[in-house]
Amino acid sequence: MLIIKLKLCFFYFVLIKQFYVLCLNNGLALTPPMGWLAWERFQCNIRCDISPENCIREELFMEMANRFVEDGFRDAGYTYINIDDCWMNPHRSKDGNLYPDYSRFRRGIKFLADYMHSRNLKLGIYQTFGLKTCMGFPGIIGHMKQDASMFASWDVDMVKLDGCFTHPSKMDEGYIEFGKFLNQTARPMIYSCSWPYYQLMSNMEPMYESIAQHCNLWRNYHDIKDSWQSIEMIIDFFGDNQEVLSKHTGPGHWNDPDMLLIGNFHLTPGQSRAQMAIWCIIPAPLLMSNDLRDIKPIFRDILIDKRAIAINQDHLGLPGKRIYKKNSFEVWKRPIAPISGNETSYALLFLNRQPKKRYVSFSPIEFEMNSKNGYLATKAFSDEDFGIVYPNGAIDIVVQGLDVVLLNFKLDIT
Repeated sequence: MLIIKLKLCFFYFVLIKQFYVLCLNNGLALTPPMGWLAWERFQCNIRCDISPENCIREELFMEMANRFVEDGFRDAGYTYINIDDCWMNPHRSKDGNLYPDYSRFRRGIKFLADYMHSRNLKLGIYQTFGLKTCMGFPGIIGHMKQDASMFASWDVDMVKLDGCFTHPSKMDEGYIEFGKFLNQTARPMIYSCSWPYYQLMSNMEPMYESIAQHCNLWRNYHDIKDSWQSIEMIIDFFGDNQEVLSKHTGPGHWNDPDMLLIGNFHLTPGQSRAQMAIWCIIPAPLLMSNDLRDIKPIFRDILIDKRAIAINQDHLGLPGKRIYKKNSFEVWKRPIAPISGNETSYALLFLNRQPKKRYVSFSPIEFEMNSKNGYLATKAFSDEDFGIVYPNGAIDIVVQGLDVVLLNFKLDIT
């Protein structure tokens, strides 16, 4: 069993810069969690009589788990199947316990957790730090210890705590308190918070240092929508606020820009690659919200791309930043492993937000990549390799309109 008081703070040194990372003491989410979340794609559809294939019921989560196993998502690193709002009975029991709507979850949440675990997957669940959930079901205020114990008894592996129907000023204490109750259960459960988002929307300054100490991941911005415009707004938020946000991300605790929409209705393959690449470079949790039962192969291949995922899951957990933005063209850079002495490897992202393609010629030295031994350069979402590239060597790429090129420059330490 996991020992809850497990983890000391991490220190990493990269090119003279020191990254001090505060850690939640549950030993979880040492790389960004990967999985699936019901909300954006399926919302609060509880009319199973009208739309049985798309309603929030146990069969939906079982079918997604089956797709994880059979279609390569689990092997690519996706492990969490997460229930969102609208799973509960509208009322608590007489003794104050939560329980599911048995007309839709007839075998209960523990059954679903067992179903996931038998397939080497994990189950996440939803609650709200408020009197009601965002869709009006019973909230957690007045029942925090009780609900934490219930989730643990069901063998849940992740808890998302939303923030509707309460005042954001109460969150600095409330989210910390619920996190302590989760730890007291001795059940390893990733803790996903919405704490800073609600405070930002109320013109409060979030206490990010405290948030990073008490949450494994946290939402910063508006709910994502199935549109390129929504994704662009999130990209801008993280780029414009990166000096604040990047200070608090790392192993055990991550900024969460919300769900991956790849394979839904409104993103092109290029826009899908762009979302995946930005989420990998930040780095962010990779929590899909789509219908894996009918996803097209081109979108599936983007989601399970090994080179992109390797950047996202880099064990150093160092933040990526936007280093250039002009005329709808951006460059993002992230230090990654391996590190050798004062030299480090990097991921480099070129984002073209215009419809017209861009031709780019550059040398690594232009981006302060100056290892005299060179870099092994590869390209995500493709099999293209550039071989060993030295600091003054030239690389020519084409960034298609509304698309991205994601490159990995690893130190040649052989």
